[in-house]
Amino acid sequence: MSEVDLPHAEFAFPGPLRDRLVAAIQDGRKTTTTALLVEFEHADEPLPRPGDRELLIDSAGAPAGVIELLEVRCLRLADVDLAHAVDEGEGHASVADWRTDHEEFWQGADLRAHLGDPEFTVDDDTMVVAQRFRFLPTRPNA
Repeated sequence: MSEVDLPHAEFAFPGPLRDRLVAAIQDGRKTTTTALLVEFEHADEPLPRPGDRELLIDSAGAPAGVIELLEVRCLRLADVDLAHAVDEGEGHASVADWRTDHEEFWQGADLRAHLGDPEFTVDDDTMVVAQRFRFLPTRPNA
């Protein structure tokens, strides 16, 4: 499968947050990410699997490289560990700090609108999809 045929990996929504996350992936600070299981269910998409590759998309909609999934775990939000939180590359030194930032995003207007649920909230039992990946730079003319 060529890079142009890969499914897209779009972190957050286009804008400053996506730009920061893409930069952190490209420079190697970000090697994990966390999505909500409900996002996959809402989109009627299968869960990713180790070995899957996705085309990383920047805020302009352009390819920014490829990520290859190394590990995929479904777990309760309360069970996310410090190593995963730190490896998200966003500067969190504790799971509590990581969770505060993620809850703000997940309970924000953009994600609530995306899910079609203006009252959507997360709690300890919310199922998340914790993914570990490696970054593969896009080759010119690939």
